[in-house]
Amino acid sequence: MKIPSPIPKRRSRIVIIPLIDIMFFLLASFMMVALEMSKTENIKVNLPPATQSKQDFRPDMVNVAVDKSGVVWLEKKQISLAELASVLKERLHANPDVPVYISGDRDSLHGDMVKVYQIVRAVGIQKVAFMTDGNSGSTTP
Repeated sequence: MKIPSPIPKRRSRIVIIPLIDIMFFLLASFMMVALEMSKTENIKVNLPPATQSKQDFRPDMVNVAVDKSGVVWLEKKQISLAELASVLKERLHANPDVPVYISGDRDSLHGDMVKVYQIVRAVGIQKVAFMTDGNSGSTTP
């Protein structure tokens, strides 16, 4: 006669919830590292803050910068406004959907930024955006 044990038998099982947590952590870590590895071909300017800004750097976009003295830079090369118009026309013919990002130093004049914007729109480029710094400089109560 077989006497049953008062301790119930525990069946072994594989718990996968901690494994899922680890995989999500690794995925998030790799995504953050990949975002940090993206580079921009633009000069360093002191951008004005904005609360809802996102930066999108792709190799097929055009980065135009205006420094505080009013000098226009196209991908780390100083350029005149007439040369900028011809370069943008060439890029527009190569890719009709080319996006242009205009960034300006915090101390650059509004008129210099408007001149660059007018040239970009006069060439016929439809996708124009202004780059801002993602960190907001204002404090909210």
